[in-house]
This record gives sequence, structure tokens and C-alpha cells, in this order.
Amino acid sequence: MSFDQWLLAFHLLSAFAFVGAAVLFTILIVAVRKMDTPGPTVALAPVGLLGNVVVGIGSLGTIVFGVWLAISEDRWQVWDGWVIAAIVLWAIGSGIGARAGKEYEHGLHRARELQASGQTGPDEELLALNRTSRGLLFHTISSIAMILILIDMIWKPGA
Repeated sequence: MSFDQWLLAFHLLSAFAFVGAAVLFTILIVAVRKMDTPGPTVALAPVGLLGNVVVGIGSLGTIVFGVWLAISEDRWQVWDGWVIAAIVLWAIGSGIGARAGKEYEHGLHRARELQASGQTGPDEELLALNRTSRGLLFHTISSIAMILILIDMIWKPGA
């Protein structure tokens, strides 16, 4: 395998991790929307932590290996329109996705507060925090940006 093929392989593996983490977060969002007690909410925290690690590795790897590949490959340039579009969409998706995570952390913090005070029953505030409409909006925008990146990468408009 050539060096460029290795770069492409790492870029694609990073993209799979990035998309996989987004799917994991979607599943978590669906699961947590019905939770009004602290126990199950806190129980999902390790899954969210794993998702944060994977999305970080996938996000960073995707941009680093993608830009490196665009520089290394003679047929592509970093200033090609489809590459710039991917970078802009990556920045939007990553930034807004991080904001979605911050919104959902409020529910986890509330659940931990409830557990610390010995409350294990249903809590309306926890349910409202777990159903955050801002978090859902941010996650949806981030997911749309990711889908647009995939479309851009597959068809490379203007290349």
C-alpha cells in the first residue's frame, strides 16, 4: 500500500468512528427522552463518555487525515470547492454537536444531584432536561451537516 492509500484508510476509519458516535448519540437521545428517574440516567453516563471519546477521535482523525490527503494527492487540492465545503461542514457539525452534548449534560448533572440527595423517584425537572429541545435541535443540525459531508465526499461536486 502506498502512503496515500494509508492516509485514505485512516481518513475512512476516522469517518466511520465519527458517524458511529453520532449514531450512538442518537440512540442515547431516544433512550433518555423517557427517563425521569436518576438511576437510569446516570447508568447511561459511561456510554455517553465512550461516545465522547469516539467522536473526538473520529472528528480529529477525519479532518487531519482528510486535509493531509488533499495535500498529498496530486488530483485534489485543499482549496477545491468540495474540500472547503467539507471542512466548513465539519466545523459546523463538530461545533454544534458539542453544544448538543452540553445540553444533554444538564440532565446528567441533575440526575447526579438527585442521587446525591437520596432521591430515586421520578422528577419532572430531570425529565424536562432529558427532553431538551435545544439539544435535539443541535444534534439534528449536526447530523444533517454530517450527512452533507458524506454526500460531498462521495460525489465530490466540482472535482
